[in-house]
Amino acid sequence: MTAAPCPARPEPTAAAPRAVEIVEVGARDGLQNEATPIDTAHKLALIARLMAAGARRLEVASFVHPRLVPQMADAEAVVAGLPADASATYVGLVLNKRGLLRALETRAGGRRGVDEIGCVAVASDGFGNANQGMGWQASVETVKDLHRLAHAEGLAAQVTVSVCWGDPFDGPVAPDRVVEICRRLAEAGPREIALADTIGVAVPARVTELFHRVAEAVPDIPLRGHFHDTRNTGIANAWAAYEAGASVLDASLGGLGGCPFAPRATGNIATEDLVYLLDRSGVGHGLDLAALIDTAGWMAEVMAKPLPGRVARAGGFPA
Repeated sequence: MTAAPCPARPEPTAAAPRAVEIVEVGARDGLQNEATPIDTAHKLALIARLMAAGARRLEVASFVHPRLVPQMADAEAVVAGLPADASATYVGLVLNKRGLLRALETRAGGRRGVDEIGCVAVASDGFGNANQGMGWQASVETVKDLHRLAHAEGLAAQVTVSVCWGDPFDGPVAPDRVVEICRRLAEAGPREIALADTIGVAVPARVTELFHRVAEAVPDIPLRGHFHDTRNTGIANAWAAYEAGASVLDASLGGLGGCPFAPRATGNIATEDLVYLLDRSGVGHGLDLAALIDTAGWMAEVMAKPLPGRVARAGGFPA
């Protein structure tokens, strides 16, 4: 009696890579360090073009004192002119109670205003004192207070922990401190916690390590990555964060950006560079590369200078 033939073994199928959300920060973080003023109309045109390219969560303004960041002096005017798109989430940066009150005022009288505030805690005293006039411990308590006030008003809130891998004044930052900061911030119930390489000193191995440690410490809080390309490691760091479990990544059209309070800090990773990486890796994100490249070219004309992003200059592949 011959044995029945074995059924053919099915070929293994790889699971589709998980999608990632991109937060477009060009209209806020991208422009805040620019010395040449960009008028409100061009900021709104930039936001509209980015939305046409698929961006659905965007930093649009910073509610800080215009003396400190003159480029953001028209925050209220920008918010008032935003497209009435129910699918979009508009984020405003808030550093203190005064900034939160300004953000809330954009929603007064039935107006939509901002949908979410982004707060900033610092992982080191040197940068904290330069950027926010307080050390890291005080910044954490300030963020927790801002979250409580925002939640009481029905406003979503998230937080970025800046200089997670290095401070321009104090040097390297201990991972243990970043983990402890994230534990404390999680008590306020943020929408997510972003780990930021504000001055672009991180490398992929250290990014992987820190994201794993923070995810273990605050398993119920989504993590976001925010990387600057100061030393040409930004895109590699973004990929390391994605592989380590980050569900959201920040990027700025054309690689615009920099921090007014961090010496020699250059731009964010370019949105089109990140989208190229994700496209070629089969990772969903919802943005259109060709439209981003076109918008980067337009923005370079508005600013009368070339932008740092690589893909907008080289083009996509295949062409």
